[in-house]
Amino acid sequence: MINPKQTLSYISQFFFSIILVFVLTWILDLLRNSLSTPVIALLFLIPVVFSAGYFDITGGITASFAAFLSFNYFFIAPFHTLAVHQTQDILALVIFLIVAVIISQSLSQAKIGLATALARERETTILYELNVALAGLTREEEILQIVGQKIIEHFPVEAVLVFFPVKNKNPYQYIFPDGKSLPIRIPDVCVNISGGEDSVGEIKIWTIQELDHPQMRLLRAFGSQTTLVLEKAFLVNAQNKARLLEESDRLKSTLLSSVSHELRTPLSTIKASVSGLRSGEIEWDSDARVELLTAIEEESDHLNQLVGNLLDMSRIEMGALQPNQKNNSLREILSATIKRMRQTLSKHTLVVNLPENLPTVYVDYGQIDQVFSNLLSNSAKYAPEGSQITINAHELEGKMILVQVINQGPPVSDEHLIRIFDKFYRVTDADKITGTGLGLSICKGIIEAHNGSIWAQNTPQGLTFNFTIPIAQTPVIPPDTDLKETE
Repeated sequence: MINPKQTLSYISQFFFSIILVFVLTWILDLLRNSLSTPVIALLFLIPVVFSAGYFDITGGITASFAAFLSFNYFFIAPFHTLAVHQTQDILALVIFLIVAVIISQSLSQAKIGLATALARERETTILYELNVALAGLTREEEILQIVGQKIIEHFPVEAVLVFFPVKNKNPYQYIFPDGKSLPIRIPDVCVNISGGEDSVGEIKIWTIQELDHPQMRLLRAFGSQTTLVLEKAFLVNAQNKARLLEESDRLKSTLLSSVSHELRTPLSTIKASVSGLRSGEIEWDSDARVELLTAIEEESDHLNQLVGNLLDMSRIEMGALQPNQKNNSLREILSATIKRMRQTLSKHTLVVNLPENLPTVYVDYGQIDQVFSNLLSNSAKYAPEGSQITINAHELEGKMILVQVINQGPPVSDEHLIRIFDKFYRVTDADKITGTGLGLSICKGIIEAHNGSIWAQNTPQGLTFNFTIPIAQTPVIPPDTDLKETE
């Protein structure tokens, strides 16, 4: 098919080359007496070089033959005729024509080579920019949007439609530029893209003008690069899902192992106590009956605490742990916790240091009670029998209360301190000490839900758990609740 623009370009080059030779011939004719024939021949190469360098090979060849004829007609005897009588003149004309054609071809090839190199450089730069923009992306919608925007930016297009189906989802469909309606005619170019699991999409392009070969090559490179990035995103997402499933299975196994171990002891105690009471061998008013009932009560509380921890951990992971914050007395909360845990703390000395003027706190009573319960239970498990557990509290910068629970258990290495609040994480004697490894993790979730912070550190007094909670919005003087040492 004949391209009108290309035909017009050839005609323009033809006439401009002839005009250049004509102008040079007129100038040289005026200077005929002061120039020798070899100099004139060299000067006739000027329009050849200009035409071949500025236009393409068509202009160069045209200028070569026009200069050859003009040189022969005006400057080789006999003048004003194309006839040549002397052998050396024939040889000079032939050499001139050969040199002119070679120069035209060489310059045209150099120009084509330069244009090709510049086009390749531009393609490389555009592809590099595309790769940088797509680097690290794993979401299909972001990838497709960037590709559509880059096509609009670097190609003479009227509109672009990016369509990509996704398994179990609505297909992605984006139109560029934003807000533009698609032309009614059939797309000029369609590029296929894929992204794993036989998901095959299309990039449909309506162009303003016909794309040349380098532009089509670059467009195909866009499609190939999009496919590579989509497939990479698919593999990364699949890997992440596999990792999450693996982690979920590991947590489930850990949970089942911890819970089954934790349930076995209280259930065995309750079963033995109930069996002893039903045997009829224990008198109704005996101390043994009271002890068995006490054991049943304590182990039932233990089971209730275990189930409560599991439910709380589930709510924390779902972000559903919403504290019902009110103004409360920290002294009252701690007093109730200590009374409930008197049996657990019976083998330790408890020292409580709360200032008389300690402000009230803006907290959820039950949740902070659970924090104290978990921290004291942890301290009682890991600290030696007969050791001291200390609770300190003081105001911090007029906004928060800093609470410290200190036990005289073995120090914890720094690598363990970082992970001590992780789920199911056990630091020392994990095979000897019962527990699910959820207590400290729940404490962290509760304190953070109160906009506080919690951390552990080794101090000269022992392993110290620190946490901050907010001071009451309307401070009141807390009642004087009696907190005695428990031994």
